[in-house]
Amino acid sequence: MAKLTSEEILNAIEEMTILEVKELVDGMKERFGVDPSAVAVAAPVAGAAVEEGPSSQDVVLASAGANKLAVIKLIKEVTGLGLKEAKEIADNGGVVKEKASSDEANELKAKFEEAGATIELK
Repeated sequence: MAKLTSEEILNAIEEMTILEVKELVDGMKERFGVDPSAVAVAAPVAGAAVEEGPSSQDVVLASAGANKLAVIKLIKEVTGLGLKEAKEIADNGGVVKEKASSDEANELKAKFEEAGATIELK
């Protein structure tokens, strides 16, 4: 019997129904004494797609709110801009941080909202 590549095996599993995949896993447990699911091997479910959020987002100031001074200080801290440029963003809105990781974008959003600003993640 010819040796199958990993890609060929994955393609074959992709074609299987859930019941067939379960039988395959049970057979592997029985023959090799190993639970493949414990080794984090996952077979895709036919027709199901895993959708992840964007890996990076722009943090955009929509409104500085009532406590504009605190928001200007945060803008300066995050962007490294001078007072005049930070005030312009606070007055007119705009991008505070481009292509921030999702975690960083959510952190920044929380900080700005705590200061009274309205932030959009795009």
